Amino acid sequence: MTSLDTLGWHETTELPSGQLPARVSRVHKGGAVVLAEWGEQQVEFGPHIELPCVGDFVGLRGLPDNRWELATVLPRRTAMVRGGVAQDSLTQVLASNVDVIFVVEPSSLEGRRGDPNLGRIERLLALAWESGAMPVVLLTKSDLVGARIGEIVADVMTAAPGVDVHAISSLTGDGVDTVAGYLGVGRTAALIGPSGAGKSTLVNALSGVDVMETQQVRASDGRGRHTTVHRELIVLDRGGLIIDTPGLRRIGLAEGGEGLESVFTDIEDLAQDCRFDDCAHRSEPGCAVIEAIERGDLPQRRLDSYFKLLREAEWVASRTDWRLRQERARQWKTIHKEMRKVYRNRP
Repeated sequence: MTSLDTLGWHETTELPSGQLPARVSRVHKGGAVVLAEWGEQQVEFGPHIELPCVGDFVGLRGLPDNRWELATVLPRRTAMVRGGVAQDSLTQVLASNVDVIFVVEPSSLEGRRGDPNLGRIERLLALAWESGAMPVVLLTKSDLVGARIGEIVADVMTAAPGVDVHAISSLTGDGVDTVAGYLGVGRTAALIGPSGAGKSTLVNALSGVDVMETQQVRASDGRGRHTTVHRELIVLDRGGLIIDTPGLRRIGLAEGGEGLESVFTDIEDLAQDCRFDDCAHRSEPGCAVIEAIERGDLPQRRLDSYFKLLREAEWVASRTDWRLRQERARQWKTIHKEMRKVYRNRP
């Protein structure tokens, strides 16, 4: 038996009469696997429902022959949303009702020396901040870098102001208890990061048993295969729930890009001291951001990353505006068409 508290249930919305609460563990074509008080249950999708995602709280309705139908998807408290990576692509909800998002990045790339990808960390942090959950950076495979780990952590902290950064090793167990400390009964975490970062290995370390398949990364380039091919919500025996996700090769910002302000708080704070309110931080006199770079207080790489993600956020916003204009144009076209019909049919 699994209690609703264990599943993280703290919704105040009442389900329609006759429906029982559950939480989505996996989604597949035509149905889903949910966790309910009586255990794991395969369910069908009811008609006209919003497509659920992993982490959703839902209402189930009984069907003949001991079958169950997913009849209601409750409002999401938080949602981790990946933006479309092409002009005609749509956003994708990766997970919902998450309390903590672990941004997972390897401390070392097996097979060749390489430091964490700071630009990727910043992009994933923007996604995490926008979700409404608390982001935490985990630097895995710390056992492979030895004494350099302190230097690596300090470097990553410059790309993650205001965010906890931990070096861990799932193989030796170092830092695993620290990760578990962010969880507890009813709290949910999600793992995001590239293939080969050690997300599935970390899930196994937190579980105490091998619940996820793992694979070695390629020695030639340090890249991993997609060991996890679907998102899955797992209940941990030590308390809490965790969502493992496939490695993300391309991460587009969702519409709005509000998370950038949280990712680049250092630049936002410096900008308050710029001489001009509309300073673009490029060549304007009295620019506090440029002065910080010249003093060595702010890395040039950091400002370049800020510009890159800001341009992407502006493009996403313009795409959204274009879609709204197109939708309004279609609506008015339909209205005018109907009005012409009315006038033609007048006696």
